[in-house]
Amino acid sequence: MENSIKRIGVFTSGGDAPGMNACIRAVVRTAIYEGKKVSGILHGYQGMIDKNIIAMDSRSVSNILQLGGTILKTARCLDFRTTEGRLKAYNNIKEEGIDALVAIGGDGTFTGAEVFSREFDIPVVGIPGTIDNDLYGSDFTLGYDTANNTVIDAIDKIRDTAASHDRLFFIEVMGRDSGCIALNCGIAGGAEAILLPEKETGIDELIQKLESAAKDKKSSTIVIVAEGDKNGGAYNVAKRVQEKFDFYDAKVTILGHLQRGGSPSSFDRVLASRLGFAAVKNLLRGQTRIMVGLRGNDIVTTSLEEALRSKEFKLAEDMIEMTNVLAI
Repeated sequence: MENSIKRIGVFTSGGDAPGMNACIRAVVRTAIYEGKKVSGILHGYQGMIDKNIIAMDSRSVSNILQLGGTILKTARCLDFRTTEGRLKAYNNIKEEGIDALVAIGGDGTFTGAEVFSREFDIPVVGIPGTIDNDLYGSDFTLGYDTANNTVIDAIDKIRDTAASHDRLFFIEVMGRDSGCIALNCGIAGGAEAILLPEKETGIDELIQKLESAAKDKKSSTIVIVAEGDKNGGAYNVAKRVQEKFDFYDAKVTILGHLQRGGSPSSFDRVLASRLGFAAVKNLLRGQTRIMVGLRGNDIVTTSLEEALRSKEFKLAEDMIEMTNVLAI
């Protein structure tokens, strides 16, 4: 397959994540070093359908290592979910001479890549780029570390105000289906309670924790709420808690898309570079329909099917237990 691959197409899809540009840079320069040509596909799968494709060289990715977002842009594409849309995309990339793909994104990106690869027998390697850190096969996904640092910085600043006014703050973080950001940042930010999609925490249980904090005369109280928590988000939780406590001045902060932006951390820059390098190397070794990821300090591969469908991904139970212990 190494000899048959002449041009590699690289694209980003789904939600953007810090580190995507560093990853694009690594893919482009590794491919060129190996004697291959590279095309950048703008706006993900939509760009394939619209034939929005550009040739890239080593200078195309100069001075992007430190940038957040993605220079290739990203979009969600309903047309790609249809057979007709995928056929149009395939014809367009073949006209451009692209005979292998590197897909940077999350589960939606990988679902499309797997189907596309099987239908048209085109080699594809996925790179996990999502701040949610919710893909099986990699300890960390691109952008997760940076998002954590962004959230922790916000918690620290809010804590200053909470302590100054004896206030109760509910901080909502991203995580519709995954509580990784909420759990990690809740521990790092010293939260008194953390509400996760994976663990149903009733309002009564939360109130007990807050009552205990009040009795211990804590000068500030922070509750981290993942957006996918079963209680309906931070505003709904705050409203129900406020009904029980007339002495708490409850405030809500929704961090939202602030968590996706910003210059990637050193960790994300190095991870992105390693994964981009590994993706090209594995393509040229004849690998396809795999995801490259980090396990411990080693780069490993996992089939896209397993990365998408494995039920083994879950939050560490000791960390969940630790949130209760450290909040006393």
